[in-house]
Amino acid sequence: MERLWAPWRMTYILETVKEDKQDGCVFCKMLEAKDDAKNLILFRGEKVFLVMNLFPYNTGHLMAIPYRHTGDFGSLSTEEHAELGQTVNLAKDALSECLAPHGFNIGMNIGRAAGAGILDHLHYHIVPRWSGDSNFMSAVAETKILSEALPDTYARLRRAIETLRAK
Repeated sequence: MERLWAPWRMTYILETVKEDKQDGCVFCKMLEAKDDAKNLILFRGEKVFLVMNLFPYNTGHLMAIPYRHTGDFGSLSTEEHAELGQTVNLAKDALSECLAPHGFNIGMNIGRAAGAGILDHLHYHIVPRWSGDSNFMSAVAETKILSEALPDTYARLRRAIETLRAK
């Protein structure tokens, strides 16, 4: 059997185990920190921020997250819903400009049964997709091949978001 080294996977496993034991929300902690590049925060709006997923499903996987800590979709204000939608669209436009995907998966996982890894802080996933991007690696080896390092994608997306927001 051939082996493929995917060290990022173990980090995810260990962080998930720690998350159940640590105090506080990973998203709230990101917001409190001042180093946006270290936390992969691409944009801070009035009520919502945009961040790269540290454990992406695909290259360019982003999340739009309200500042307010809540797991209840119905508790979001009209303003929070509006800014979430605008931020998702900004993410989609920036990804289109930088990575030229063929499509997108955009949505929320609410509740553990729906696949939510972070239960108490809502967030939209914006996942760029390319024709043929699902292959045998993810199907049989539980391994995803990313074509670009996170810091490189971060830099390109940050520039695109600044350009789009300046228009």
